[in-house]
Amino acid sequence: MTTPPEPPAPVAMERPTSLLFVCLGNICRSPAAEGVFLHLIALHGLEHAFTVDSAGTGDWHVGRPADARMRSAAARRGIVLPSRARQITADDLGRFDHVLTMDRQNLEAVRGLVGPGGAPARITPLTSYCRRYRVEEVPDPYSGGAEGFDRVLDLLEDACGGLLEALGAEAAGR
Repeated sequence: MTTPPEPPAPVAMERPTSLLFVCLGNICRSPAAEGVFLHLIALHGLEHAFTVDSAGTGDWHVGRPADARMRSAAARRGIVLPSRARQITADDLGRFDHVLTMDRQNLEAVRGLVGPGGAPARITPLTSYCRRYRVEEVPDPYSGGAEGFDRVLDLLEDACGGLLEALGAEAAGR
């Protein structure tokens, strides 16, 4: 009778990279960024490598799904927006590796949550990852027409693609 082979040594699994997308109310831009990034990682089979969420700096829409106009614009591209609005907390800065903001106002609000010891999270404007577009902010489409939602998705697809590329290069350098 032969003895069964030894099981392979457990492989240390790296913790998934965690991302939090932030806008003002968490019903347009940040849930769309979350959905776009989830869509991209699914296309590349990388769901296991990331934890993705979104939040708003304000609390007006807590518990609500993304704006129907944004969900519709995203659905036309095959992108699902699964999140419910929530407000960012100071604790999020310790739970997420990257906090990605949509505009200067969001950036300043997030930085205002940083305590005296600093923030473990890297707080960055999402547009810094754009490859095609040269913009400093993702405009808020909430008060505009349908074309604004499509424009936001164009920017988010560009920025999230660049972000995924940058995070892949960062992981390869570890």
